[in-house]
Amino acid sequence: MNDNLDILTKDHMTMTNQEEYDYPALYDAENEGFDSDFAFVEKWASLMGGTVIDLACGTGRTTIPLAERGYPMIGIDLHEGMLERARHKSAQEHSDIRWELQNCEELNLDVKSSLIFMVGNGFQHFLTNEAQDNLLHSVCKHLKESGIFIFNTRFPNKEELLAPAEEEYWKTYMNEHGKEIDVYTKSDYDALTQVQEYEISRRLKREDGTVQSVHQSRLKLRYTYPMEMERTLAKHGLKVIELYGDWEENPPADSKPELIYVCQKEKECM
Repeated sequence: MNDNLDILTKDHMTMTNQEEYDYPALYDAENEGFDSDFAFVEKWASLMGGTVIDLACGTGRTTIPLAERGYPMIGIDLHEGMLERARHKSAQEHSDIRWELQNCEELNLDVKSSLIFMVGNGFQHFLTNEAQDNLLHSVCKHLKESGIFIFNTRFPNKEELLAPAEEEYWKTYMNEHGKEIDVYTKSDYDALTQVQEYEISRRLKREDGTVQSVHQSRLKLRYTYPMEMERTLAKHGLKVIELYGDWEENPPADSKPELIYVCQKEKECM
């Protein structure tokens, strides 16, 4: 797998959420320094004890630092390339991390955990009611009695869903070769499915600032409203015990960008 955008042309259009993650090294570069969720998750790991399960773990952004703090970790992801990079990053110092290539909708582990988490808004990749149900059934099945499930999702407020259809600049970052990449996005929301489709344009720049190549991808994310979410979780034996608007534990509000759910298993899944 080649992580270098130099080889990509503007005719290369990816069409699925899987393909959005086909460049793990670039994913790490694009998200370098983001760790605002770590202290929150680590607090719960210390409270619950035992093996911690990281769903949709990607390249191990949260899995590996938790292992460094001494927590037994299982990282699960559907994307082989992301897991391959996670294994490479952890091989020397954290070979004890258990990495599993599995679909989170069909988890099949030989252990149960007191803490399962899914960060990075991974919940939004489950685009249908059936997909959400399958995920939550899998979570419930692998939680111990009174276990905790933590996840976050973007707040479906007006600013998020009614963004203009025009392309907007998001950020600039450096790839592993020291070249700048500008990232632009535009979005289109389907109110019937509650799915927002994003078109993401990553523009690799030459030293003189001109564009050398463009890589475009599409990403679909489901938005779930809080009362809808609470009812869906309850259906799978999960009770919302804490709900925040950010990782600093401030209450939810229209001005906050996301919703952080802390759920407790109240009953065995059917």
